[in-house]
Amino acid sequence: MPHQQNQELIQTLHECVEACNHCFDACLQEDDMQMMAKCIRLDRECADICAFLEQALTRGTPYVAELASVCAKICEDCGNECKKHDHEHCQRCAEACFKCAEACKAVS
Repeated sequence: MPHQQNQELIQTLHECVEACNHCFDACLQEDDMQMMAKCIRLDRECADICAFLEQALTRGTPYVAELASVCAKICEDCGNECKKHDHEHCQRCAEACFKCAEACKAVS
């Protein structure tokens, strides 16, 4: 199976999707949702691109480098936004995003 060589990246992407989805949901519960708007938006963008790349890798996409490059950029942006907030869910999300960005850079 072509995706076996990318198994570690697939797992990292999956963990990032989970962290972003949790952060997204938790941000919606915060008192000042307006302050969290950029974080919420980037959580969605990041989860979506990571989920897409995860699926594309399992299909053996020939666009690994291109997709991973875009994914790394979005993960970094999401991580940078999340680390601005003191909430535990944001800090965990930032950590997952930075880990994912590094893994994506390694293949792009």
